[in-house]
Amino acid sequence: MFINAYDMARFGLLTLHKGNWNGKQLLSKQWIQQALTPTPVKTDYGYMNFFLNTDKKFLPSAPATAFAHLGNGNNVIYVDPEHNLVVVMRWIERNAMDNVVKAVLEALPN
Repeated sequence: MFINAYDMARFGLLTLHKGNWNGKQLLSKQWIQQALTPTPVKTDYGYMNFFLNTDKKFLPSAPATAFAHLGNGNNVIYVDPEHNLVVVMRWIERNAMDNVVKAVLEALPN
């Protein structure tokens, strides 16, 4: 599947809002919660394409509650429930992801 940045952001909003889109529950809250539950084998991974930050190794500058959806070519949808934030990064080097997240979080008003 190949989607544009706008659609990636909408997918991020859907997961940020726990499956709710404009007042309609498209995915169950329970399914989203299960997708965000670390697996016993790999604690930084939930359901397919839910990369968790529970141990803060993936994105050290982000809250432990943040997660991301990663696609081919390092296309990233960063979802941060603590800051009510979705960031789309396209074709980014993996080692640059945390720097982008850090810069965005530092730019937010306190």
